[in-house]
Amino acid sequence: MDLANFLIQLLNSVQYGLLLFMLAAGLTLIFGIMGVVNLAHGSFYMLGAYLAYALAGQLGNLFLAIAVGAVLAALFGLVLEWLLFRHFYERDHLDQVLLTFGLIYIFEELRSLLWGDDVHGVAVPSLLDWSIPLTDTLSYPVYRLFMSGLCIALALGLYLLIAKTRLGMKIRAGAFNREMAESLGVNIKLLHALVFALGVGLAAVAGMVAAPVSSVYPNMGAPVLIMCFVVVVIGGIGSVRGALIAALLVGFVDTFGKVLLPQVAGMLVYMLMAAVLLWKPEGLFKQ
Repeated sequence: MDLANFLIQLLNSVQYGLLLFMLAAGLTLIFGIMGVVNLAHGSFYMLGAYLAYALAGQLGNLFLAIAVGAVLAALFGLVLEWLLFRHFYERDHLDQVLLTFGLIYIFEELRSLLWGDDVHGVAVPSLLDWSIPLTDTLSYPVYRLFMSGLCIALALGLYLLIAKTRLGMKIRAGAFNREMAESLGVNIKLLHALVFALGVGLAAVAGMVAAPVSSVYPNMGAPVLIMCFVVVVIGGIGSVRGALIAALLVGFVDTFGKVLLPQVAGMLVYMLMAAVLLWKPEGLFKQ
């Protein structure tokens, strides 16, 4: 592998890892703060992709579609938490798994009714529809750099929210000791609703950003859900910092594994997870 190809695969691994982080951050927040095992998280990624397809067609601008879609997804998360999830916080994890597993089928049927079962494409904005030449024959799409930049900006915003704001302090307190935080006046129900909306919004934005690259198709949330759980387990359940490092590791192993070891590429991410769990059963970082 020459330097140009290595650079392309390195950029691809970082872009994929950052996209996984956007998904896994919401998942680890929902589980770490609310204690809910959310198997429907991949469906929110699919929702974002279909929102990008629908809104970009209506508005004629992908950037505006992402902004509007993020707000709609967060509002959807608030409604969903109010209608269903808040009634399952004290229930057994098996009940939560059954609820969220059922939601996957409901979302798939709604997707089929609204948008059909065809594969759809979302056009790359003309502003970003060009490539940076690396050699005479190789180049790198600018849109992928935009994806990475947006993911980095959101990751930085999430860090500032959790580490530097009053709301973030409440989120950390609720994650550390829910009963103590509630006894000190923290509105846990409101906190849960906001965290769930944030998780849904992050997953939907990931789907909207990835739509021009991966296309929009039925059941597209299932593969990314599996990778999200791998990232959360490796990074440590409830740790956003762990999710970031684990997502970058998974992106690197998966991308370079497909190039260098294609025969066993499908196993490498799970081998990485097994190795980490043998070394640190709680994941790389505790909550």
